[in-house]
Amino acid sequence: MKIVELILDEEEMMAGVQAISIVEYPAIEENFVKLSKDHEVKLAEVDSERQILMGPALIPNKTIYRKNGEDEYYIYFSKDTIRKVSEMFLTKGNQNKSTLEHQIDLQGLSVVESWIVEGEQDKSRAFGMEVPEGTWMVSMKVYNDDVWEKYVKTGKVKGFSIEGYFADKVNMGRQLDLEEIIDEEQQAEEILSIIREELQKENLESYSDYPDAVSNNAKRGIELNEKVNNKCATQVGKVRAQQLAQKEAVTLETIKRMYSYLSRAEEYYDEGDTEACGTISYLLWGGKAGLRWADAKLKEIEKKSN
Repeated sequence: MKIVELILDEEEMMAGVQAISIVEYPAIEENFVKLSKDHEVKLAEVDSERQILMGPALIPNKTIYRKNGEDEYYIYFSKDTIRKVSEMFLTKGNQNKSTLEHQIDLQGLSVVESWIVEGEQDKSRAFGMEVPEGTWMVSMKVYNDDVWEKYVKTGKVKGFSIEGYFADKVNMGRQLDLEEIIDEEQQAEEILSIIREELQKENLESYSDYPDAVSNNAKRGIELNEKVNNKCATQVGKVRAQQLAQKEAVTLETIKRMYSYLSRAEEYYDEGDTEACGTISYLLWGGKAGLRWADAKLKEIEKKSN
C-alpha cells in the first residue's frame, strides 16, 4: 500500500495545525493521561489539582492508515516536519483552538505546554509514555468543567488528534486537508447525534436561515454519492450534508468551515461530471449556494459585532 510523507508547504497560508481535537480513537493510537485532583503526581510545575490532559499530538515516522474514497494509503510525519509543525502551531496563536471529535468547536481548552521529546529523561516518561524521540507532546488545560465532566472523566475521549493542512511530498501541488487526515472511526450518525446534543444542551448561537438551494445541493450530493456506493467524501462531509439537507442550525464556526472548504474546493467542482468525487463533495457542503450564503453570513455577523 502507498505510503505518503506529509510535509509543510510554508508558502501556503493555512499550512500547519489549525486546532487540536480531543477524540475517542486517536489516529496515532496513543492516549493521553488525565491530571486532576484525583491524580497524585504533578506535571513539572503545573498544579495537579488543575484539569489537565497530557499526551502526544504527533509521533515521528508512525504510519497512519487513511482511506479517501477507493484510495487507501498510509501517511507519516518526519521528525523535522513535526518540530516545524509544533513551532508554527504556537507562532500562529492556535493554542486556544480545540474541537470535540473534529466536529464541535470547544471553548475553555488551551494548550499550556508544548515540547519535543529529546531523551530518556523527558517528563513524559514519568507518566508511563514510551514515545520515541521527536514526538510532539502537549499539555492541555481544560477550564470548561462541562467538557471535563462529560467527556474526560467519563472516558468518552481518550487522546489528541490534529486538524490541519499539509502537502503530499510526492506531489507538492496536492494539499491534504482536514477532510483527509482526521480519524474516521466514528459513524456519521453517531457524530451527528453529538452535534444535535451539543446544540441543545449548550444553547450555542446557531443559524438556520440558509436558502433551500443549500439544502437541495446537499441532498443532491447525498443522492449522487449513493449512486457511486458512497465512495466520495469522509464522515465529516457526509455528516455536514445530513445537517444541511435537514435544515439544521449551524454554528458560526461551522459557517467558517463551510466558507473555507467551499472556497478552496471550488476548482474541483464540475457540474457536468456527476460521478467525480470533487463534484459530489462540493455539493455535500452546500455547493455554490452554500459558499454565497456562508460569505454573506460571515460579513453580516462581522458587521453586527462592530
